[in-house]
Amino acid sequence: MAETQKRLDSSRMGEMPEGRLLLSLAVPMMLSMLVQALYNIVDSVYVSRVSEDCLSALSLAFPAQNIMIGLGTGTGVGVSTLVSRALGSQDGKQASRTAGTAVALGLVCWAVMALFGLFGAEWFIHSQTAVSDAMTEAERASVLNTRDFALPYLRIVTIGSLFVYQEICAERLLQSTGQTRLSMWTQMAGAVTNIILDPFFIYGWCGLPAMGTAGAAIATVIGQAVGTALGYWFHFKKNRELPIRPADVRLPWPIVRDIYRIGFPSILMVAIGSVTNYLMNIILGAFTSTAVAVYGAYFKIQSFFFMPVFGLNNGIIPVIGYNYGARKRERIYRTIRYGVIYATCSMVLGVFCFQVFPQVLLGIFAPSDAMLAIGVPALRRISLSFLLAGFCIVAGSACQALDKSMYSFFVSILRQVVALIPAAWLLSLTGNVDNVWWCFPIAELMSLAASLFFLRRALRDMEKKLAG
Repeated sequence: MAETQKRLDSSRMGEMPEGRLLLSLAVPMMLSMLVQALYNIVDSVYVSRVSEDCLSALSLAFPAQNIMIGLGTGTGVGVSTLVSRALGSQDGKQASRTAGTAVALGLVCWAVMALFGLFGAEWFIHSQTAVSDAMTEAERASVLNTRDFALPYLRIVTIGSLFVYQEICAERLLQSTGQTRLSMWTQMAGAVTNIILDPFFIYGWCGLPAMGTAGAAIATVIGQAVGTALGYWFHFKKNRELPIRPADVRLPWPIVRDIYRIGFPSILMVAIGSVTNYLMNIILGAFTSTAVAVYGAYFKIQSFFFMPVFGLNNGIIPVIGYNYGARKRERIYRTIRYGVIYATCSMVLGVFCFQVFPQVLLGIFAPSDAMLAIGVPALRRISLSFLLAGFCIVAGSACQALDKSMYSFFVSILRQVVALIPAAWLLSLTGNVDNVWWCFPIAELMSLAASLFFLRRALRDMEKKLAG
């Protein structure tokens, strides 16, 4: 065990040049997240061929689905950070206990979301889709159809969420030991399975019943099950320095507390983002359901440019966490600098594509003329915020790895609660839906100022602890 850890330290986390180390850890995750982004888009592309109401239905389900995934990824942030830090301090026993706790927490998260799917999904969908007497018959029919498409999708993905939580757990354990290539194959296996199965269940290929959005949800759950199986197979086969013993699969309060002390702000940030999406659906739905479809399409498209940055962060957090435990301050600073450079390059590419090719990007969703009329200016205005977002995301991850997760939470609160939704509501009062999209650049400016302030504080506190 000690020999394995020494080899890991000297060859990768502790001594490899930071830029190369970050790429070696992050590129596999970036590629796998690009595949994840692809299969998210493919889901929407397939259902958009059924009807625009199906595309709107996925937008209505997205806030709850995002909370479901955020609960897992936030837990994973805490697990990954604690395991990396324990390995950096050569405490293999503590690392294994943390891994077992992660498995148990995945079961708890599944139980929570399954209960929501059974008893709360219908209220959630209906609360975003008001039916009024002022509506035309066609508008009323569209709202009711959207409800009918959204409800089964949301119920299936939440009740079947056992696999998404265990897949995330397996991936984070692999990432914690530097096995990011294996984590990449885990994600890619689930994503490719989903992509292949989608048309069979959505359109009813090969004699299967055509199930529309419910079919998309079934394909998603099956893909997650495949990813879970492969992820744990990789872990038990290759992650021998991090065994999971049955006795460790429990919920010791000190470890649970430390996991959520680090990861809970991430969960809250995702929850706040989901509330934001929920409120934006209501604000945009007051104009037209087509605006809701545009908003959903935007989230699918932007994931192609944001997912690589999130994959980069999956490399940044264990590198900073390891070197923080090993008390190597200069490596921490260089890792942050390289992270900002790589993230900004991805965001600049996103701005270019959104500004130059908005019609092409929206074209993959079989848009109507009304959807293009709303969507083209929307993509161009929203994408201006990308220029600042890369730095803000990296700064938040650095704060999490340095035990300052609440800083990321405060920035998210400021961006979405204080800036984004109020700005969107005020701009909606102009009566022009095109003006609403300016809320994104406005919010990102506030996020940049707060990120700079909190990252500086986190680094100053790190200096004091390392000096002590």
